Amino acid sequence: MTQHAQEISSGERFEFGDNWTRFLTTLRDERITQAEVSLETMLGSGSLPGRSFLDMGCGSGLFSLAARRLGARVHSFDYDPRSVACASELRRRYFPDDSSWRIEEGSALDARYLQSLGKFDVVYSWGVLHHTGAMWEALQNAAAAVAPGGRLFISIYNDQGTASRRWLAVKRCYNRMPKGLRFLLLWAVLIKTWWRRILKDFLRLRPFASWRQEGHERGMSAWYDLVDWVGGYPFEVAKPEQIFDFYHQRGFTLEKLTTCGGSLGCNEFVFLKATAN
Repeated sequence: MTQHAQEISSGERFEFGDNWTRFLTTLRDERITQAEVSLETMLGSGSLPGRSFLDMGCGSGLFSLAARRLGARVHSFDYDPRSVACASELRRRYFPDDSSWRIEEGSALDARYLQSLGKFDVVYSWGVLHHTGAMWEALQNAAAAVAPGGRLFISIYNDQGTASRRWLAVKRCYNRMPKGLRFLLLWAVLIKTWWRRILKDFLRLRPFASWRQEGHERGMSAWYDLVDWVGGYPFEVAKPEQIFDFYHQRGFTLEKLTTCGGSLGCNEFVFLKATAN
């Protein structure tokens, strides 16, 4: 049994790849286009053609696909073999036998592996590094993979103090529950986090409008994002200023920041790495 399989079996890791496999059944061209738009919004229009793009923890493979469609040379990897299979399936559908899109298993905590890949113009890791079990080490490894003058685009869960610790307990509980009972916790969280918005939508005669729009700006899905949120374990968080200070000390300049406004979500950062002297 692999280390990944052992962690899943012992309840120490969420099976992200299983969730992404189900997500791919909902993937349509509109979602792919939205993923492209979200990349260009944060990185700048025309920033990817001809550039090398590393997708650290590629998950469903959606953003690797978006980067490839925008003209980047893409290298995707993930710790979860089913996530690797998802990205491979998207390549099969949209870029069969494409030498400019490589996909393989790998870990964001394996510095030697990352060093073997070389440097990249864009390193992308959205909502991944806080699930490695050693977030600060993963953040350091991501920094090392960026070429001088390159960009790092990451998102990290916002630190909410006591609330974050409660969510950590929820996630740990979810992963240690029998699979057949996990839906009970999912539905409890769904009701807790969504009932106000759903009620407002009905009162405004727009039933489930918020649900349909959730994650739309990134081509994602409200349901699969919810599953990812409840199950996503290991789980670490950081304040925006902690991330800023960490990368500032390593020669990066913050180019763009989108916060989640103190909510449950992720803060997004785009950093520019200093050029070599």
